[in-house]
Amino acid sequence: MAVYTEVTDEDLSTFAAQYDLGAVLSCKGIAEGVENSNFLLVTERGPYILTLYEKRTRKEDLPFFLGLMEHLADKGIACPLPVPGRDGVALRELCGRPAVIVTFLAGMWPRRIMPQHCARLGEALARLHLAVGDFRMERPNALALPGWKELFAKSADRADEVAPGLRATLEAELTALEANWPVGLPAGVIHADLFPDNVFFRGDSLSGLIDFYFACNDFFVYDVAICINAWCFEIDGSFNATKARLLLSNYRKVRPLSRGELDSLPWLCRGSAVRFLLTRLYDWLNHPPGAFVRPKDPLEYLRKLRFHQSVRGLGDYFLDDSDLAESGTGGQ
Repeated sequence: MAVYTEVTDEDLSTFAAQYDLGAVLSCKGIAEGVENSNFLLVTERGPYILTLYEKRTRKEDLPFFLGLMEHLADKGIACPLPVPGRDGVALRELCGRPAVIVTFLAGMWPRRIMPQHCARLGEALARLHLAVGDFRMERPNALALPGWKELFAKSADRADEVAPGLRATLEAELTALEANWPVGLPAGVIHADLFPDNVFFRGDSLSGLIDFYFACNDFFVYDVAICINAWCFEIDGSFNATKARLLLSNYRKVRPLSRGELDSLPWLCRGSAVRFLLTRLYDWLNHPPGAFVRPKDPLEYLRKLRFHQSVRGLGDYFLDDSDLAESGTGGQ
């Protein structure tokens, strides 16, 4: 989350008057993340989150995101719910941006990721993947291979300003990914951005998931790969096999993974690393002046990509023959 658009008191009062939430008591920008403008809005009825949609979020995608949150909440997944105005409409406009108020989710995201966090994440991610089984709306993944190529084309000329040789590294990796990307794996709606700051805990218990604005249709195990990259590397860049094993084993307790899904993990982890390397690279090179948030370091994901490039099989991660035998050939 972040703040790119400032909202005046007058604009906020006019906007809030369309809801049955009572008077606005406070509104404070949330300066985390990189995509939309977010505010902690406190009214006489309690706290809420106000989001103004910017940058990559297309207005035509918003009914999908809002419908997904409503569907997941109906299935018992703890996530924010869009709040409708007095006219029953949740999606509105504020300061020339599409805007939504959603319910406030109690909890804090883990600043220091512990193994138990990864275990609870695996369970929650699997439950999410099962819950979308009867969700009828679809959204193609705009940040799959074709989208990566577009981002690379926009950033290639300046990539070596960030790291010498980065352009050649990315060009070669995109070619390798296109040649080796899996097909035919179990798929459905995935979160696609389940970083630690999008997962709330109260103590050791996971209390909810937020920020569904990259959700799309793709392989379920690609979502697992995204989480491995986001949760299972230490600050010094080393891979934590214990965290990865707990994430995956607890996921599989809820939703079994097929042998094909497991075998695809190395390439999916490489693809996930490229996806976030490219979006961070683009944001780093095109940082809006005056934004209240600093862009995230693309080189973090270059280091993760290099680790995955060194992997020769699942054993280099965390799985042994007994893990593979347990997986069988099933999958949801």
